[in-house]
Amino acid sequence: MRRTVLLLLAVMVLTGIPRKAAAQDFVTTALSGLPTQTLRVEFSSPSKLRKLSNYKNLRGKFLGPRLQQLESTLDQIGVHEDDIDELLIGWKPGDKEMDLYGYASGHFDKAGVASHAAAQNLTPTPISAQQAYCLTAGVAGTCVVILDNSLGAFGPLSTLTTLLEAHEGQAPSLNSDPRFTSLLGDVNKDAPIWGIALGGAVADWFGGWLASQQNSLKLDWGQVFQKVDSLTYDIDVADKVNLNVKLNCSTPQDATTLRQVLDGLKMAQQLAWAAQNPGHPNPYAAMNVDVHDKQIALQITMAYSELTLAGGVGTQSN
Repeated sequence: MRRTVLLLLAVMVLTGIPRKAAAQDFVTTALSGLPTQTLRVEFSSPSKLRKLSNYKNLRGKFLGPRLQQLESTLDQIGVHEDDIDELLIGWKPGDKEMDLYGYASGHFDKAGVASHAAAQNLTPTPISAQQAYCLTAGVAGTCVVILDNSLGAFGPLSTLTTLLEAHEGQAPSLNSDPRFTSLLGDVNKDAPIWGIALGGAVADWFGGWLASQQNSLKLDWGQVFQKVDSLTYDIDVADKVNLNVKLNCSTPQDATTLRQVLDGLKMAQQLAWAAQNPGHPNPYAAMNVDVHDKQIALQITMAYSELTLAGGVGTQSN
């Protein structure tokens, strides 16, 4: 009996602890490979999300169109959705929209990728002693590098060069930015989705994830969040979807003013929901907006049936 208990404890240690450590190691590795120009990051764990019984129906809520396009084009080089366990995405200002790039961990076959690319007539582009495969045409098109059989990087060709320089320690990386490192403590890193945004990227995130359901309600998100220095968020997807957001304002007065705007937005969302989804429970009625000094905490909980109906919360724009 004692031997059985010891074996059970050994199995728990060997199968439990490394999973958490592996996730943390991936985040550390990815942050050390993102350029300092990055204003926004988001971690997501497709391996956790795929365990949801209704993941296929809700996939569009968790993945923006650009990420969905990336995953579909990865088929060209033999990398499938189920091969990707974790993602850390970065955004920095681009010409028309923010550039999207990042790292993926999972199960990749570097030799197999080269073979699939050759079969698709994808000529590799050498970058920092690595082979990049450009899946879409143009300078802004997405390219992919398989660094090893568990780590890959993606982004526009010019940005990918910067990523690999940071990854190899030849350029400053995001983990040297104290703003990001200090904000990491504000997120639940065990959640399947969490993120950080700085400065102007706060409006970019908010406009994408909490876009109004009312087409008639037009807000200048940049103006609304002009006095917000940073934002952190995490999304828990257990029996319900729980979104927790923290907005760090420049001054307590800025926080009070923004809280009034968010209260108005809450009321507008409640009315829009009631008009578009009559007879369904209104999740915006339970949306909490609290202010403490310079920080605003926003919480909203939705059942999966409500999330399917929601036109705003949970829908990424990129």
